[in-house]
Amino acid sequence: MSFTGKYELQSQENFEPFMKALGLPDDQIQKGKDIKSISEIVQDGKKFKVTVTTGSKVMHNEFTVGEECEIETLTGEKVKAVVQLEGNKLITNLKGLKSVTELNGDTITNTMTMGDLTYKRVSKRI
Repeated sequence: MSFTGKYELQSQENFEPFMKALGLPDDQIQKGKDIKSISEIVQDGKKFKVTVTTGSKVMHNEFTVGEECEIETLTGEKVKAVVQLEGNKLITNLKGLKSVTELNGDTITNTMTMGDLTYKRVSKRI
């Protein structure tokens, strides 16, 4: 099953409390909460290119499953991480934050967990 495609954000849960916990300023949180971000994923075997466009902000990450890479976080910080592929899930841990991206048909669900706080995004293929 290939992750390749363009996905539009359909819904999200716990956006504001999660972004506050990450340390994002309130004005950025307010601006970002109603924007339908578009994620574009290109998968070539174990290599991935992920581009997330939220309004004027573009976040671009490239990684190879199982190899250390540098990933830009939601706060714009770059951290080293290793992304694992388990079935239809991409899993990574960055600085105390666990991210699981699961592909089911035309829907991608990204769940980020930090401590006891969980942020969930559901995007549909367009």
